[in-house]
Amino acid sequence: MELQRRQDQYLPEKKGQKRKLEDEIEEDDPDISVPSGDVKQALLSDVGVQVNILNSAFSWSEADRAAAKRATHALAELAKNEEVVNVIVEGGAVPALVKHLQAPPSLESDRGSKPYEHEVEKGCAFALGLLAVKPEHQQLIVDTGALSHLVDLLKRYKSGSISRAVNSVIRRAADAITNLAHENSSIKTRVRIEGGIPPLVELLDFTDTKVQRAAAGALRTLAFKNDENKNQIVECNALPTLILMLRSEDAAIHYEAVGVIGNLVHSSPNIKKEVLLAGALQPVIGLLSSCCSESQREAALLLGQFAATDSDCKVHIVQRGAVPPLIEMLQSPDVQLREMSAFALGRLAQDAHNQAGIAHNGGIVPLLKLLDSKIGSLQHNAAFALYGLADNEDNVSDFIRVGGVQKLQDGEFIVQATKDCVAKTLKRLEEKIHGRVLSHLLYLMRVGEKAVQRRVALALAHLCSPDDQRNIFIDSNGLELLIGILGSTSLKQQNDGAVALYKLANKALTLSPVDAAPPSPTPQVYLGEQYVNSPTLSDVTFLVEGRRFYAHRICLLASSDAFRAMFDGGYREKDARDIEIPNIRWEVFELMMRFVYTGSIEIAVDIAQDLLRAADQYLLEGLKRLCEYTIAQDISLENVSSMYELSEAFNAASLRHTCILFILQQFEKLSARPGHTHLVQRILPEIRIYFAKALTKPNLHNQRP
Repeated sequence: MELQRRQDQYLPEKKGQKRKLEDEIEEDDPDISVPSGDVKQALLSDVGVQVNILNSAFSWSEADRAAAKRATHALAELAKNEEVVNVIVEGGAVPALVKHLQAPPSLESDRGSKPYEHEVEKGCAFALGLLAVKPEHQQLIVDTGALSHLVDLLKRYKSGSISRAVNSVIRRAADAITNLAHENSSIKTRVRIEGGIPPLVELLDFTDTKVQRAAAGALRTLAFKNDENKNQIVECNALPTLILMLRSEDAAIHYEAVGVIGNLVHSSPNIKKEVLLAGALQPVIGLLSSCCSESQREAALLLGQFAATDSDCKVHIVQRGAVPPLIEMLQSPDVQLREMSAFALGRLAQDAHNQAGIAHNGGIVPLLKLLDSKIGSLQHNAAFALYGLADNEDNVSDFIRVGGVQKLQDGEFIVQATKDCVAKTLKRLEEKIHGRVLSHLLYLMRVGEKAVQRRVALALAHLCSPDDQRNIFIDSNGLELLIGILGSTSLKQQNDGAVALYKLANKALTLSPVDAAPPSPTPQVYLGEQYVNSPTLSDVTFLVEGRRFYAHRICLLASSDAFRAMFDGGYREKDARDIEIPNIRWEVFELMMRFVYTGSIEIAVDIAQDLLRAADQYLLEGLKRLCEYTIAQDISLENVSSMYELSEAFNAASLRHTCILFILQQFEKLSARPGHTHLVQRILPEIRIYFAKALTKPNLHNQRP
């Protein structure tokens, strides 16, 4: 549930649509730049002229109506340029335009035809809609009384005359309400209070498709984050018509309809149930294949909302054919389409019945590709979908076969929530590497293409249980695959192989870096510190760099085979009182003998290599291991090659292990240094030997008391 809550943070926010009214005017936009100085004064003067005309021409006379029509048109043309909207408002245009939203009073002399009926009101609604594009003017327009007049205009068709002019004025009124209410919660509420919602719902059934679209656009805006408006829209029985509009062949119609439904459903579980009961699911799924990318995007988002908590709904969405078009959308060049489809699939993939179907339809690879996105929300939606798919053991082999584990491990994730999601996905996969899943992976590792075999071996090195390592990497040849990757010509593959082997080594434990000096391999009794270089009871003397070192045969005989051979064998030293020790410095010999007498010494890094040489010469395995431990603490990028040579020269197995681990761990950094390729080729045989031993030994940690 925690991941579900986090994923909800990446639910794209649906908004009311601010209608671009100027796009529907055939005339070219005026070429007006940002006003300042004399230009502003000229504009104010022009606006003032038009305002005066409107204020003085409020009658049904043909001259007044014509003048008012021209004035509204002139103001609308100016308002198309957002840079001069403030000047228009400053010039007092709003009250004059609001005044003309209603028809002038009728006199006895006006009983004949009404010139430009609806035309002036249409022009005023259009101009006010353009002024409302700037949020700072929305409240002024409403406070001047525009809403009640705009709502009345929505009802013009009820007068009995339906004409192109009537259709146009209704459409402009709906568009103006859309822009006034855009991201303005108080005005959305005012529209409801003024009675604007019922006529807008009625207009969804209007014969003119442009009116339908305008009404739906207004309802879409009014429903956004306003529960009272949502409830009234549903109570006015808008759902049946909206669902019919989803099936329209007109892209503009079904785009607005799916937008209204999406805003109604958003954070409203009860309305979501009503929408589903009304039959919205199948037409929404149908929009996934629309030629209109905006409708596809809204449909995918809506399906994700449908699938939020209701498990049955998730299954129905998949059963009705949503998965193939959603997967196709994952590969769209449209970023928003990819994001919405990943969001929907992420919700659907949280149901066990859907997970195998999404993978079977090819969903894993495009979702993995989306992890490369630099858009945090898109990356997270894809990661969340993959997290769901990883919950089904039937998908694990597909994940691994296409390189999904490496993709998850190598990804550069933008937000922490995505990193957490990926970590939990890998954990899910790891928990399923057993039984029939493991059997299938071993089968792929035997008979699959070379690339697949290598991906499986790499993944299993990271995910398998230590108890299965021998079966996978020794009995099933996985170790050879990893060594082959390490020895390839591709630096990326080499690094992947090194990382996998390092992980495997840590699991095996026997190749872990030594974290404490090891005990002597053969327990024995020591004479003690007081007898080191002491003439007391001494029966043999060593000559080192011209200096005498007093020793005791009984202590030496017990310490190593080399000393036993020296004193019990046929060597000349057997009966000698003084024995010369060449090629060893006094400090080194004295420290070696101190170990023989006490069993423990402190070894400085600067003497450790000479002491290792002496310990190897005199077969002192305990001292040798202490030296290896000290030397291993000093391994670096600069000296690891020479340290490896040292381990080979003196058969220092523990040091060799540590060098191999260091090389695997720091492989990427070492790959940029001279001699890297030679070093890799040199250690490959040793890697094979030591891993073979490590993976066939019992777990040492499990044997500790």
